[in-house]
Amino acid sequence: MKKRSVVTFLLAGASLLIYHCSIPRHAAFAPTTATEKLPRDSSGKIIVQSNPDGAYLSTEQSLAAIHVPDGYHLQLVASEPMVKEPVAIAWDGNGRMFVSEMLTYMQDVDGSNENAPLSRISLLEDTNGDGVMDKSTIYIDSLVLPRMILCVGKKLLVSETYTNNIWSYEDVNQDGKADKKVQVFGNSTPHSGNLEHQRSGLIWNIDNRIYVTYENLRYRYSNDKLVADTMFTGYGQWGIGNDDYGRLYFSAAGGEVPAYGFQLNPFYGRYDVPEQLADGFNAVWPVIATPDVQGGPGRLRPDSTLNHFTGCCGQSIFRGNALPDDLKGDLLICEPVGRLIRRAKVTNQQGIRVLQNAYQQEEFIAATDMNFRPVNTANGPDGCLYIVDMHRGIIQEGNWTRKGSYLRPEILKRGLDKNISHGRIYRLIHDGYRPGPKPNLLAQDGNTLVSYLSHANGWWRDNAQKELIVRQDLSVLPALVSMLEKHTNELARLHALWTLEGLHAVNSSILATAMKDASPQVRKAAVIISEPFLKLHDAGVKDLLTGQGSESDADVQAQLVATLAYYAPGESKKIQEHFAQSGGNTKNLVAIASLIEKNRNQKMYGFDLAGIPANEKAVILKGQETFQQVCATCHGDNGKGISIGGAPMAAPPLANSPRTGNPNMLINILLHGLSGPIDGKTYPDVMAPLGAANSDEWVSNVLSYVHYRFRPSRTDFTVITPEEVKKIRTLTENRSALFTISELENFQPTEKSATVVATSTTVAKKETATPKRTVTPSAFATEKQLLAKLDCAACHRPDVKLVGPSYKAIAQKYKRSDINVNKLAGKVIAGGSGNWGTTPMIPHPALSTADARKIVRYILSL
Repeated sequence: MKKRSVVTFLLAGASLLIYHCSIPRHAAFAPTTATEKLPRDSSGKIIVQSNPDGAYLSTEQSLAAIHVPDGYHLQLVASEPMVKEPVAIAWDGNGRMFVSEMLTYMQDVDGSNENAPLSRISLLEDTNGDGVMDKSTIYIDSLVLPRMILCVGKKLLVSETYTNNIWSYEDVNQDGKADKKVQVFGNSTPHSGNLEHQRSGLIWNIDNRIYVTYENLRYRYSNDKLVADTMFTGYGQWGIGNDDYGRLYFSAAGGEVPAYGFQLNPFYGRYDVPEQLADGFNAVWPVIATPDVQGGPGRLRPDSTLNHFTGCCGQSIFRGNALPDDLKGDLLICEPVGRLIRRAKVTNQQGIRVLQNAYQQEEFIAATDMNFRPVNTANGPDGCLYIVDMHRGIIQEGNWTRKGSYLRPEILKRGLDKNISHGRIYRLIHDGYRPGPKPNLLAQDGNTLVSYLSHANGWWRDNAQKELIVRQDLSVLPALVSMLEKHTNELARLHALWTLEGLHAVNSSILATAMKDASPQVRKAAVIISEPFLKLHDAGVKDLLTGQGSESDADVQAQLVATLAYYAPGESKKIQEHFAQSGGNTKNLVAIASLIEKNRNQKMYGFDLAGIPANEKAVILKGQETFQQVCATCHGDNGKGISIGGAPMAAPPLANSPRTGNPNMLINILLHGLSGPIDGKTYPDVMAPLGAANSDEWVSNVLSYVHYRFRPSRTDFTVITPEEVKKIRTLTENRSALFTISELENFQPTEKSATVVATSTTVAKKETATPKRTVTPSAFATEKQLLAKLDCAACHRPDVKLVGPSYKAIAQKYKRSDINVNKLAGKVIAGGSGNWGTTPMIPHPALSTADARKIVRYILSL
């Protein structure tokens, strides 16, 4: 506890200062990565390092252990102590870098004190132009695991973990530290999902929408606020990539899907095709053994390397101009478990985008340093690719490192739990290419910003467009129209059109001009921008779109079908017939139109909830929201599991499962988890007990949705009530082991279940032999409710020692006196470690002293 207090004090003190960190420096544009080649056998195959060392490496040692293709090099931009536990980066218009740092993420194998408000966002600057950050300020501190950042003008938008609110921060007095905070989006409902399964992104796309993962919302920035717009689906997990034309790329580590959602904008619904990942795309090729992978040997090759994507995240499309042209347009995907970054070529096959590994059974970037943990990539203002390396031992959240897990002993054996509070940010450079200059967009006038819309580096184009829209600078409208009509660069014309849209200056004349553009991507954008006109039943714009039956480009055809299917369904069918006659990708167009028709019906008629009473409907819809946020990543939106490109499913299908038709089974699974074979098939991971630390109402909502949506046909439906959850929670409160299928099938909810624990016989007998105090069943009802609302069940059980002592062990140690009640109540509120071990208890500052005393009195009565 003292150590934690000291750290907190130091962080607070440092936040008041601007300091110059001393990190290893490198000559401008000099190569810094390994020049020594990886060893290969006689056939040319890389020889895997079979027994890697988990020891911490210095920045120089680590760079020497990261391997990139010939001609490429990594430069160190920032490292500890300047940055620690970095997860995301963003630049303002003047090229200053903001870094989101999750300082409390998995600081030990139990994830102790993880949710404490000790994380921060740092502001880094390169004051001499050599590419290395040399000035650092703690811009915002006392945050809870900040996960999304976006610069808009002179403000920084931020969202933390466990909240749906988004805030704007600004440094008014220009001392390098934010001093003004304003809420730009309000949704005060806490996000109760696991921190790995919450929103990320906050990406300003070319279409002037800001996208995040998971939820089916996108946003517009208007009058210093974010205005939400509902989409038909949400995608992804950690990170969003976008290309020059606004196509989005998502990934889902939970579902082990390295890339998806890139065929169609999620506004229209979820659309993926089986052939979008080339054969073998899911296989990854580390250069060291990867013993610390959740799921164990089933995920490893005979040489002990990871055999497929599992931690895929942080993807981006390279859009810069300071690396070779053949990299531009390629998708980069981080795989921190495998210590590698995939480079995928993106090809267009009749309107279908297909991804293929750029190398034959090798990766673009791979490391022999066990602590190389790339979690994000980004295009920089200098035209280079930036890589965020969290640089740590553990890269799996605490739910999957518990006692009894496969991962825990592998972590402890190699000392990976000791490698914390580090972090590296690199930029990728190449021989013969010089990184570009530092921008100064925030000080430029509107016409200068318009000129940047034709810049060769996508970062400059994006940020010039964004700055014009944030300013709502209408003086540039003539210049934008001229650029749309006359500029020879298609990307300049495309950005001019979208900037006009963001300035609310598009009219039917501009749409007509754009629909005749030589670039299919400009014509496609015009179709999207026409949608508000169609929504208002503008006959002229509808005629403009329906008159495009001679369109030959597959992308524009697909957009015309999607737009008309959404806003004018009858016209969509007619234009499909025109395209079919011209030999277009009819199968793709029919599938898109069918998807949107289905989604429109669900939106109009309230899903398939006809006949359900209003109170039950509310429960199901709340559960659906939680399911989309927490469960769909592994089980799929439709409950059929997720398998793309032939990859094995990460979790079993829910649709028509016998468990989804049995409320008791569903409750036990969510409260206690599930392991072992399911319907004769073994899956790579267990089902974590996600309901253990959540309320009965939370469990009731999500399981009512699962039961209603996925139960087998001819199975009766009844809402699963909080009372039913509470009953089974009480009956099984002594259980600490995950359920198996056979145990679920034999479960009888008529009496209190026998204790099922992962402890020794000696301990079990010792606790059984202890005399029990008599407490009437109705006693302490209020106290039990207070306890259930907290997160205590994740570490404590009445009879069983988990992370912390059992409640009965506490009652045996302390007599029920006012002195002890007051002492322990203070401990519950303040948190910290004591006589029960080194793992600190999470503080509960929102708990009142009176309620804390009630809880302690109940525990000491056991």
